[in-house]
Amino acid sequence: MAAMTTKLDMNLLTTWVGKQETLNDEISAAPVRALSATLDRDDPLPMPGDALPALWHWLYFLPAAKQSQIGEDGHAKRGGFLPPVPLPRRMWAGGRLQWHAPLKVGDAVKRVSTIESVTHKSGRSGDLLFVLVKHEVHNAQGLCLTEEHDIVYRPAAQPGDPVPAPIAAATLATQGEPTGELWTRDVIPDDVLLFRYSALTFNGHRIHYDRKYVTEVEGYPGLIVHGPLIATWLVDLVRRHTDRPIRRFEFKALRPTFECADQRHVRVSGQPQVDGKHVRLWAQDHEGWLTMQATAELV
Repeated sequence: MAAMTTKLDMNLLTTWVGKQETLNDEISAAPVRALSATLDRDDPLPMPGDALPALWHWLYFLPAAKQSQIGEDGHAKRGGFLPPVPLPRRMWAGGRLQWHAPLKVGDAVKRVSTIESVTHKSGRSGDLLFVLVKHEVHNAQGLCLTEEHDIVYRPAAQPGDPVPAPIAAATLATQGEPTGELWTRDVIPDDVLLFRYSALTFNGHRIHYDRKYVTEVEGYPGLIVHGPLIATWLVDLVRRHTDRPIRRFEFKALRPTFECADQRHVRVSGQPQVDGKHVRLWAQDHEGWLTMQATAELV
């Protein structure tokens, strides 16, 4: 693959700071039912007034670019709400969320999004561009959710690029002050599961379903598991062990997770802390390497 030369015009890109976008939607029942099936849950049918599980708001306010406005990577062409970053690889790097009141099935909702910052850093493999987006989600009663969303843009992969040393997930179980209880669940992220989640979130990013594109253009070894899907598995693990709602959640993606079409699993784990309020969470790939870390604060 030929090297791709890009030049970041930070004077232009930082003019996006402060830009806002407002979207309206309704917390309809069909996506709730579909995600429940995708997560292999046995939930009752969603009814008006039911509380929306944490992170399931990602099923709403979906991008709706015209087909003629889609770029090569399957995302909308750049330069709309998000700045026109000329780096080809875009990833969801993490986020921080706080729930002020529950969102409920049937709610009419509004999301106000703001570009909080556009920051350049030099990494070992070249330029990195970080965009911080703040979302505020309201229903008729007021503000329900505040979310900070970290997006990172990277250059195309090149032969010889340095690779960060992986971290063995097994080391986490002995850190901190655990209660002694360890929650785990294994999931097989095959290409069908990735397709279903892409469809649910109207995500056209080709790295999640187009193996030829992701391997030959972006230089990855296989289809990439969505960062928000892994975060959703972590929160779902909490829901499988406690009925207490989540007040705050933060997560950071550390290493890409790739689909396991050969039926190998990834593992999500959690460990309640001695304070009785926090749960330490992490995900590991089929080789045992740490891919995501997170913390949930319970009500």
